[in-house]
Amino acid sequence: MTIIKPFKLIKPGKSLSLAALAVSFAVTASFLLASPARAQALSASNNAGRMVDTIAAVVNNGVITQRELNERVRLIAQRLNQQNAPLPPMDQLSQQVLSQMVLERIQLQRAREDGIVIDNDMLQKTLGRLAEANHLSLDAYRAQIEARGVPWETFVGDAKTEMLLSRLREKEVDSKITVSDAEVANYIASQRGPNAGLTSDLRLEHILVKAPLDASQTDIEAAQQKAEALLQQASSGTSFGKLAKASSQASDAAKGGDLGFLPVSQLPADFVKAASTLRPGQVNPQLIRTSDGFEIVRLVDRRAGKGLTPGNAPKLMQTHVRHILLRVGEGMSEPAARQKLLDIRKQIEAGGDFGKFARTYSQDGSASQGGDLGWVSPGETVPEFERAMNSLQDGQISNPVRSEYGYHLIEVLARRESEGSVAQQMDMARQAIGQRKAEQAYSDWLRELRDTAYVDIKPGALSDAAAR
Repeated sequence: MTIIKPFKLIKPGKSLSLAALAVSFAVTASFLLASPARAQALSASNNAGRMVDTIAAVVNNGVITQRELNERVRLIAQRLNQQNAPLPPMDQLSQQVLSQMVLERIQLQRAREDGIVIDNDMLQKTLGRLAEANHLSLDAYRAQIEARGVPWETFVGDAKTEMLLSRLREKEVDSKITVSDAEVANYIASQRGPNAGLTSDLRLEHILVKAPLDASQTDIEAAQQKAEALLQQASSGTSFGKLAKASSQASDAAKGGDLGFLPVSQLPADFVKAASTLRPGQVNPQLIRTSDGFEIVRLVDRRAGKGLTPGNAPKLMQTHVRHILLRVGEGMSEPAARQKLLDIRKQIEAGGDFGKFARTYSQDGSASQGGDLGWVSPGETVPEFERAMNSLQDGQISNPVRSEYGYHLIEVLARRESEGSVAQQMDMARQAIGQRKAEQAYSDWLRELRDTAYVDIKPGALSDAAAR
């Protein structure tokens, strides 16, 4: 598993920073989710007396040996026991471990095909920087790792694997992510509600069915019925431009009802309000009643207004937050994770130190900082976390919150409106959008990579691993 920043639940993305590598290696070492090199080295040392090995799984043109699988399962079970964490049934643990090893092996094969190499000089520099970041010499850092029961060769092998996987992801996924100015403007607008459109130029299309306010009730009802039928067609995918040309009674019907980009000061207030809740391409789900009749409105695009200045730049609400994460599926069941966090919450509310609990129990890279994620902007965390965070008052602690990463206990420390120039605001929005898009792209890429790989799990492989 590759975590990218000191969590910020930041959906794996972007190239690994020093802090990111520290997080990744800490997680990997903590749970001994190892690289092939590590597994081979340990298998060789612990099974030197065994002359025969078998194949647990064929992965494309490579294999995972039964020794590698058995050793991986044994080490993870051992580590969980040391942490007094509940063990899942061994057959389930074996299945989870083998699935992870298969996906890891597929990615490493792809990295070799792409010519990605981590040489010894790069590896040693990274290890040195990790030691420095922990305010230790390399020898002291090595002693600390080994004191946790993780062989140094294991940690180094995992470090190299994480670096390879990070380089692979950057090449195959992250480097291909683009974010348009329109997406940035739309994102900023979505964070500030109905008034967000005041800082954007909008491109709208509309269809007018005339029904002046002084028309008879019969004529108004007939116009409304016609407009509702057109709205249904537009919402179901019929070309908006064609509908406008055929049925709109506005003067711009011949242009498909396209108003072009206009500052919001030149648009009806009801149009601006409707557009603030729409994404580009969406049709407003309700008719808009104006003095001329009934309007159907579609948002074509949104862009930053030319008149933006630091004084009227949109501001994003940031939250200072910390959390405790318990991962599910790494020896921790869902009920056990929830109950553990409920117990921790009860102790904190009785006067316990949130930071100490985070340092002791949290399975996120922010654990060493007491779970502190710093100031988080909208879109930087996964949706479930963000919704729960936004519902809390300052100083309030959530109940356990489930996300794709596991269960979180969340505490909001403070809130502020972010400051800075228009360019800084747009850069912040661009980063958040890029991370969100990269997360989805990476998930899709991994799924496609796994689906197109040849994987053959040998009979008895899981039962053999579970039996040991």
